[in-house]
Amino acid sequence: MTTKRRDLVSLIERGAIPPEQVALATEVVGLHPGPRAWALLIDRLLLWLGGLALAFGVLFFVAYNWAEMGRLSRFGLVQAALLMAVGIVLWGRASTMLVRVALTAAFLLVGVLLALFGQVYQTGADPWQLFFLWAVLVLPWVWVARFDVLWVAWLGLLNLAVWLYASTWGGGILGTMFTASDAVLWGIVCINITAQVVWEWGAQQRDWPGRWAICLLALGGGVPMTLLMMEWVTGESYVFAPIMVAYPVWLAALYGVYRHWRLELFMLAGGCVSVITVVTLLLVRHVFWGSWHAESLLLLAGAVFGMGALAVAWLKRLNAEVAP
Repeated sequence: MTTKRRDLVSLIERGAIPPEQVALATEVVGLHPGPRAWALLIDRLLLWLGGLALAFGVLFFVAYNWAEMGRLSRFGLVQAALLMAVGIVLWGRASTMLVRVALTAAFLLVGVLLALFGQVYQTGADPWQLFFLWAVLVLPWVWVARFDVLWVAWLGLLNLAVWLYASTWGGGILGTMFTASDAVLWGIVCINITAQVVWEWGAQQRDWPGRWAICLLALGGGVPMTLLMMEWVTGESYVFAPIMVAYPVWLAALYGVYRHWRLELFMLAGGCVSVITVVTLLLVRHVFWGSWHAESLLLLAGAVFGMGALAVAWLKRLNAEVAP
């Protein structure tokens, strides 16, 4: 769809299509969805909303009627809903979309069941254990589903488990190499960048879907990487830290992969934003720190504007290279 739109815009800009024929050309190319496409969209939207409403409805029903329901009735309701979702998956006549909705509902209900178990029996488990065990139990279903939304949700569980683990134990194993506050960010960086590399390989070699998921994982790895670099810049002294090596390597890999191997403006724009943020913080600390006045703010704003303008000009030039 994006390629068709780009080709059509290029033809219009070159004057190959007269202005009075633009509407007809748009209709012929099929940029605007027809009645059948709208009906399919509404059908799938209602299916997803219904499946998610049933899964969350079980959670809210048990929570609202907690005092009136006994232990067996709580577990029975959640387990019955879970079995119904799994039964739909095993039903041979179920469509692919229905199977995905059912697996997503089962994915959520496993978490509800684990939370219910911990609340009823007061196991004393840490919160990170709930999300980690949740991720372990649903991994086979996520693998079988081969559904990008479920994979992103599963990776979200891992991110949350690492965050809660580091918050509970002050970094744990990671804390032996990094400070406790950095351990959370390093754990998230490792998970998301590894997942991004694997997903990118699968997209190129196995035609895995979900470019949006790769972009989301890039954000999940790039934001904490930038935060780690900003923390090093604002530190009391510039002692050696792993981020001094990891950050430039990450930027070089981002440029090499998404500039020369596969042009991806979103990734390059994210790298530009990261560099502008870090450079701005360096300017604040070494140039303007301790001498704040109107001229300093004006110079800082000019520097940010200049870096942003250079980044935009570079990205526009790259976009023009791939435009037909």
